[in-house]
Amino acid sequence: MSLARTADPGAGPDQPAASDTERVTFASDGIDLVGELRLPPVAGPAPAVALTGAFTGVKDQVAGGYAERLARAGFVTLAFDHRGFGESGGRRGHEDSQGKLADLRAAVEALRSRPEVDPNRIGLVGVCLGGGYAVRAAAENPRVKAVVGIAGGYNSPAWFAERMGIDNYRSALAGLLDAYDELLPAVAPGGAEAAMGGDEPYAYYGTSRSASPHWVNQVTRGSLHTLMTFDALGAAPLLAATPLLVVHGKVDAYCAPELAAELHHRAAGEKEIVWLDAAQHIDLYDTEPYVTDAASAAAAFLHRHL
Repeated sequence: MSLARTADPGAGPDQPAASDTERVTFASDGIDLVGELRLPPVAGPAPAVALTGAFTGVKDQVAGGYAERLARAGFVTLAFDHRGFGESGGRRGHEDSQGKLADLRAAVEALRSRPEVDPNRIGLVGVCLGGGYAVRAAAENPRVKAVVGIAGGYNSPAWFAERMGIDNYRSALAGLLDAYDELLPAVAPGGAEAAMGGDEPYAYYGTSRSASPHWVNQVTRGSLHTLMTFDALGAAPLLAATPLLVVHGKVDAYCAPELAAELHHRAAGEKEIVWLDAAQHIDLYDTEPYVTDAASAAAAFLHRHL
């Protein structure tokens, strides 16, 4: 891992600032990934978390916001751009589920290599689609000692097929395979076609709320095939030795509360679930009091288990 240190942007008047932030690069399957490592204002090797964010999201959007809050709470945090997005290498705008899991393994190893980190106290935090990736990655990696999903997308191909009908599900997959490499907007206004259709995703990604010089409003149609075939829910029984926290809005049109509840129900080990009175999925991206509530619940859980 290589790094360049930058000044910490500061914190609110009621919270301590993370001591400093470092731009880091590390490799995953030979692909260079770029991240931001935040060091907490605590002495000695500290617990650490790697964060993974929303579909198409980059490190200075939702994942970075939670990373800053958790750093203030005493954790070394690593928010990074997955392959294909932001400043990282890889095929541009393509959602690669196995590649993202490899990226999370690499992020854990990058944290373990740092002298500021206790290598036996590393967790994962995922927001939106990252919640599903974090759960699957934790299930596959015994070095991950706790996992948190916030407004998580706990995708289940069987759940999709049941609700769409198996013939419609398979037809949709076939259509996506036919146009696999074609690009389409990630979000669009006025009901126009987009990977994340509707007004709510546009209200975040299409406005200054998500402003980032590294986010690009396009994604491959093959990425939707990836989302429809990625099984995060199936990881639940494999978490027997990994404590799980699920934080979710009671109303969520994009990441089903039903799947969040089912993940918690199926998880075999120590587990907690926190329901927030949010009215929209994106409320847990940047809206108070939901972000503070979610980050506080995550910090308290991680301090108990790391």
